[in-house]
Amino acid sequence: MPHLIHSLDTPTLARRALRPLRVWAIVLLGLALVPAAASADGDPASDVLVSQGVFVPWDAGVPLRSEARLEAVVGAAAASGYPIRVAVIASAKDLGSVTALWHEPQTYAAYLGDELSLVFRGRVLVVMPDGVGLYPRGASGGAEDRVVALAPRATAPRELAALATTTVERLAAGAGHLLSSSQADRSTPPAARAGAGDPTPWIVFLAGLWIAAIAWWASMRARPPRFLQRRPGWRSGA
Repeated sequence: MPHLIHSLDTPTLARRALRPLRVWAIVLLGLALVPAAASADGDPASDVLVSQGVFVPWDAGVPLRSEARLEAVVGAAAASGYPIRVAVIASAKDLGSVTALWHEPQTYAAYLGDELSLVFRGRVLVVMPDGVGLYPRGASGGAEDRVVALAPRATAPRELAALATTTVERLAAGAGHLLSSSQADRSTPPAARAGAGDPTPWIVFLAGLWIAAIAWWASMRARPPRFLQRRPGWRSGA
């Protein structure tokens, strides 16, 4: 009996019991580093706009309704024959490694347009607190240039999406594409109209739990705790 008590209290048994917790900690740490890696990307907006119509930083404080409205108007513009992609830039960190283009919406619009040129041929609109930038310029006989020149400035980052929405509507109108409110409403997904948020964080969270569960299960099968090994019929390879 003393020998059994001693074997149960050994540091080796304690380390084996804590091994699954270490696996969980490693998995959760990896998940926590995913957003940091994304924010350190060379140009976050270009990565998003390759496949989506709108880039809005998650921490810009833009209301979900305003973001949904912007996406709806961009979709309606594309449906009417005026494809455009929009980057809302609320701070220098939203530019990734090209922070030198902060306060330079037109220069950044040209940069984005060049980045997206292999996959997208329409207009690229950049909205910053300093104003807006459009690429390419002069494509509709100066009407779009006038819209860019007369665009107001947003007084707060949360107003940038609304400014972008108004600018897209005016740009499309200047190019001869009038967007009705019904077009924009039809382009808005039902979840966005209801104010639902992006499900991506939940998907990442659930995927992380699934990975952690698999890692824990594999650890238990490879090195089961001693009390399980004592159970009749236990086989680590079963």
